[in-house]
Amino acid sequence: MRKKTKGFIMFSPAIILLLIFFIGPMIMTVFFSLTNMALTGSQARNIQFIGFDNFKQIFNDPKSSTVLYNTLIFLFFSGIIGQQCLGFILASLMKKKNQIVRSFVGFTVIAGWITPEIVAAFMFSAYFSEKGTLNYITGLVGMKPVAWLFAFPMVSVIVANIWKGSAYSMMMFQAALDSISDDIIEAAKIDGANRWKVLTKITLPMIKGTTATTFIIVTLSTLGAFGLVFGMTGGGPGIKTTTMSIYMYQKAFSAYQIGYGMAIALLILAVGVLFSFAYAKIVAGKK
Repeated sequence: MRKKTKGFIMFSPAIILLLIFFIGPMIMTVFFSLTNMALTGSQARNIQFIGFDNFKQIFNDPKSSTVLYNTLIFLFFSGIIGQQCLGFILASLMKKKNQIVRSFVGFTVIAGWITPEIVAAFMFSAYFSEKGTLNYITGLVGMKPVAWLFAFPMVSVIVANIWKGSAYSMMMFQAALDSISDDIIEAAKIDGANRWKVLTKITLPMIKGTTATTFIIVTLSTLGAFGLVFGMTGGGPGIKTTTMSIYMYQKAFSAYQIGYGMAIALLILAVGVLFSFAYAKIVAGKK
């Protein structure tokens, strides 16, 4: 009994922090998503419980399907494919490099990761602008200037997010690849395995735990990405780059519909949970 009491006392600060900063806000989010809470007007003074009306309104909103499509496209190409693939490629290329090269490349890539989102947004806005760096480069080969943020807005924000977030995947994969013994790889090559078989039969199975963890974290961070996209396009032109996180902000803080915004936040969480369970199931199924 005394040991249990000591254990509880030792873990109590962590439990209190979880209650204050995680469980408490989650409960409040669920509660307010079921109300008509607003920042202005009569609803701000008289909050009423309206059940699932906010969720019904989301699914009846003609914009919702486009916003969900934008979110999935942004998630798939910038997070699941872009950051993961680039991070793995960079980690693989650095595996046998000397410490100087590893340090230089690591610092260069991590510099993008630690750059504040709003700073990265301004950088890429300038890069993709009609008089920006990209048009200067393409102009050297005779191409006409393109307003990339208007002509290809989703591609622009996807490229920016890949640059911004690939460092995390690279560091995770680098640590996982460094843990694989070179003797195993050499033995496979002696037995006649080519690079593709080494990758698919040895390397990827041995780092599947790291891969699943990285996928989950990158998915959740990409679903919640706001500052970079909002700073570059504001969700436009029109709603071409409006993701669920931007849509939530617009409804909660531009239209002042806090309850509606909370409902969208729960949907974002639900999408993240579904992807997390899918990754976990895939990994468990391959054991």
